[in-house]
Amino acid sequence: MTWNHPQPSRRTVLGGAAVAALAAATAGVGAAHAASSAAPAAWPSEFPLPDGFLPEGITIGRRPYAYMGSRANGAVYRTDLRTGEGRVIHAGAPGTVAVGLKLDEDGLLYISGGGGGSARVVDSRTGELVATYQLTDSTGHFINDVILLGDRAWFTDSRDAVLYGVPRGRKGVVRRLPLTGDWVQTPNVNNANGIVGTPDGRGLIVVSSSPGRLYHVDLAGGHATEIALVGAADVANGDGLLRIGRTLYVVQNRLNLISVFDLDTKAPSATLRRTVTDPRFDVPTTAARWGDRLYLVNARFTSPQTPDTTFTGVAVPV
Repeated sequence: MTWNHPQPSRRTVLGGAAVAALAAATAGVGAAHAASSAAPAAWPSEFPLPDGFLPEGITIGRRPYAYMGSRANGAVYRTDLRTGEGRVIHAGAPGTVAVGLKLDEDGLLYISGGGGGSARVVDSRTGELVATYQLTDSTGHFINDVILLGDRAWFTDSRDAVLYGVPRGRKGVVRRLPLTGDWVQTPNVNNANGIVGTPDGRGLIVVSSSPGRLYHVDLAGGHATEIALVGAADVANGDGLLRIGRTLYVVQNRLNLISVFDLDTKAPSATLRRTVTDPRFDVPTTAARWGDRLYLVNARFTSPQTPDTTFTGVAVPV
């Protein structure tokens, strides 16, 4: 782990008790405001991203701003959901990637580093790089998505059966959690991808993109139990996950589809309630909530990935 400046993070300053309270309030659900706030109809339901940005991850905090990461250079772009206007808040650097990302209550962005095997922490207010964690080797791995649960940020590795728990603050060490039990690791394809907390806050739900399975992961030892799907054969191309209460949204990227499931408390099974699609979807990858809307980014994996390729974010009703 490399810290880039000597000042303590805001999380360290807050103190342990306050940190625990904040963590419990936000585990896998999103910002607390989301249930009571609504996006006025006048707010745009589609907004542009910079040409060539190569977006994949999106996160929204307590205020109506969406933060999106770039696969092109690790930059972070912030859009004001009220106007659709945005700007780059973190420039990234050549050779870096920003895939999944989550915004903490103290304004820190936890960012998956993709094929470099790393994770980064960026201050969303200043755009400064706060910390870099080298989670694993820089080749043969893909750090894909992240969720905040308790005192750690949990990262998936799509090319290895391991989760990584990064401490939310300066104290503590990275925890390596091998996936065992029902987990099936298929070679040469993306496995572990999207990740959220369970409804009871005691475990994790991870989607394996190929062949499209959901797993409940026990944080004590990494034992993975396959979640029985009712009303769906699989969640093929499962990418980003979003949980609101006992409702689980699975973004199935190349299918241009969101599958919406009802979960049991400990997530032994998931029942398909409905599916969502939209003509504006162009390989959406991840979703975040503001009020009565889900916001997604179109990664456009099936289109040319050039500096001139256009990209958008879109909103659909929850």
